[in-house]
Amino acid sequence: MSDLLIDPAELADLLAAEDPEERPVLLDIRWSLGTSPEENRAEFQAGHIPGAAFMEMKGALSGAPAPDGRGGRHPMPRLADAQEAFRAAGVTDLRPVVVYDGATSVGAARAWWLLNYYGKDEVRVLDGGYAAWLAADQPIETGEPEVERGDIVLTPGGRRLLDADGLEDYLDRHQVVDSRPAERFRGESETIDPVAGHIPGAISIPALQNVDDAGRFLPSDDLELRFTARGIQPDKRTAIYCGSGIQACHMALAMEVAEVGVYDPAVYIGSWSDWITDPERPIATGP
Repeated sequence: MSDLLIDPAELADLLAAEDPEERPVLLDIRWSLGTSPEENRAEFQAGHIPGAAFMEMKGALSGAPAPDGRGGRHPMPRLADAQEAFRAAGVTDLRPVVVYDGATSVGAARAWWLLNYYGKDEVRVLDGGYAAWLAADQPIETGEPEVERGDIVLTPGGRRLLDADGLEDYLDRHQVVDSRPAERFRGESETIDPVAGHIPGAISIPALQNVDDAGRFLPSDDLELRFTARGIQPDKRTAIYCGSGIQACHMALAMEVAEVGVYDPAVYIGSWSDWITDPERPIATGP
């Protein structure tokens, strides 16, 4: 496994460590588009890795959308709100963190990226998520666990965060990836945002094709071949966007697992849902 991903066997060993400081803090990011926070929490309560704390996407890993839509559907959370959410979930300055979701790591990748952005480096993603944990016959628990409050102090700036102007600079000088499903990129099937299409000049690489049918990331060599076949140039910096800044974090994780391109791909958190709030910004459809 890479130093970004962890498998169930290694995680189980770490959780059994004698030294409490070596045991990772577990964050369960059970989230999927169109599912309510209540449904996500109910799924967590029905079964999760022992000791894990549940974190909601809205309010914890994203802020409240602006009335005019600027900033996107899942904008960056305020620093104070993010710090409180991670402390409430038990995150400390010293202990490592493992994040996971149901299977595909889309929700988990958002938490991984945010923690890195706020200066927490020792963060790994459980490859295959809760489904992989179950498949490995590891123990689970139900209900709401008692979580010891953490003391993490967040410091912004640990990763490259872009707004629309910053993305335009990447279009001019580097390369930009659209990580939404291909039909949304082409503007053929847009059921979420009010405007269909993509940012002109972007390369379409759907994030969910970075994992196999079980939700595990493809081997790093396969990911590298996939990205270069789509037109990624390894010697260029890369910016990534999606619909609202969640799948973009998943793509950033996959690119780092594959070690493709210059380190630390930038993420346009506002993504397509922010881009389309300004009618002066260009839009393209088709391949």
